[in-house]
Amino acid sequence: MAHRLAPGFADPVHEGQAVFRAAMEALSRPGRIRPLVTALAPPAPLTPELAALALALTDADTPVWLDAPLRADPAVAGFLRFHTGAPLVAAPGEAAFALIADPAHCPPFTDFAQGTPAYPDASATLILAVDTLSDEAGPAFAGQVFAGPGIRGTARLDAGPLPAAWAARWAANHAGFPLGIDCLFVAPGRLAGLPRSARPVGAEALPGSEALPCT
Repeated sequence: MAHRLAPGFADPVHEGQAVFRAAMEALSRPGRIRPLVTALAPPAPLTPELAALALALTDADTPVWLDAPLRADPAVAGFLRFHTGAPLVAAPGEAAFALIADPAHCPPFTDFAQGTPAYPDASATLILAVDTLSDEAGPAFAGQVFAGPGIRGTARLDAGPLPAAWAARWAANHAGFPLGIDCLFVAPGRLAGLPRSARPVGAEALPGSEALPCT
């Protein structure tokens, strides 16, 4: 029996604009946690936050790649096609956006579009649904520290689960700037961004670090 298609935004214009603005602010203030509240109830394992960003950021001109858990249920593809019109592509390198429900098995960054010297913006943005998402200092902090545009001093970001080689991947991704991928991390009710311009720094930079305030 066919499943009833889950609804999209109740107010597509205003909700879409609010989520789009949150995503842009997250990328312009790397590492800073922002609220991302949505009433969406998409088919699992597509989380409400992944769905909200997909509805706000993608359309018929933005190819989307889904990781294996998202591809496993046809209801996910049906929801995204109906509400966004975005073409779903088979290869990561063909995607403008990648939705990743199992970030611990995220493919290598080099599998995704990196942009070109003439068009560095022709690269992929990865949207990862994580369990842990924090920018707080403390003895339990297990994330990375970053510097760069949009950050006053340094910023912390603890997200997971991620692949064991994530730190090395990000260092190589930043080294290729202005080419490379950007990342958005979502957890229940929360969002953070990490653009390719974010430079990883040593843990010794932790004291006194903070993200620039949003203006």
